[in-house]
Amino acid sequence: MAESKYIDKKLPHSRYGPGRSAGGGDPKDPPGTGVADSLAPPGKEELHQFVPFLTKKCGLEFRGRILEIGAGTAWFSAEISKLPKVVEVVATDVSSQLLREHAPKIFKLLKAHEGKITRTPADFYRLDFQSNHFDFVVCSALLHHGVNVLEVLRESRRVLKPCGQFVAIREPVRRRTGLKRRSKAKATLITAGARTPFYTLAEYRDFFERAGLELAVKRMNFSRGLRYYFKQVVKGLTPAQYTFIGMKRGKE
Repeated sequence: MAESKYIDKKLPHSRYGPGRSAGGGDPKDPPGTGVADSLAPPGKEELHQFVPFLTKKCGLEFRGRILEIGAGTAWFSAEISKLPKVVEVVATDVSSQLLREHAPKIFKLLKAHEGKITRTPADFYRLDFQSNHFDFVVCSALLHHGVNVLEVLRESRRVLKPCGQFVAIREPVRRRTGLKRRSKAKATLITAGARTPFYTLAEYRDFFERAGLELAVKRMNFSRGLRYYFKQVVKGLTPAQYTFIGMKRGKE
């Protein structure tokens, strides 16, 4: 089987600074967000659940060209590459080291269809791709780290084909009655000793609407049995992870 191709690029200047790496976080981050977690065997089972969730529970049919932004070690790209209708996956991140050195290990671990995957550095605020090029743009646990979420969505929409879809998984959502509201840009959640910006569901809906993406929202719950029902009952009381699916409408 052919191996993944790596194309080195110099990142264009962005007024927000380079987009944060989604794969260079603390080892205590949720599975798939850090190098240590991506390589750890215990996380492998959970990583295999995301694509089936998106295809079966969310009704997505991944096909054609896929772009992953903030890919880190590109575990999401690895999983998507195994789908038969996917022709090409472009995994991007600001960290060339993660893409060049760590992603190939993840591809082997997850048995990716490596020949479909191209790895290249990219800033999600200024994507170096032509407009109307990709069928899907995907990311994992990324939006809430962005300095300007709206700009990330607008740039993703630009590179999507008409009727293409933007898919963001594992996004935390803040309850309205939770922390003291200061502003949309300054709202924070303190987890694992780090301050992580995150937003209410209403704020996410506003971001997608202003970016020109028609939004569908799905709460993620991989638990089984009593744990599943418990999480469903308390979903309004605790922070949860969501999937956001935005569709680009019309012809351009």
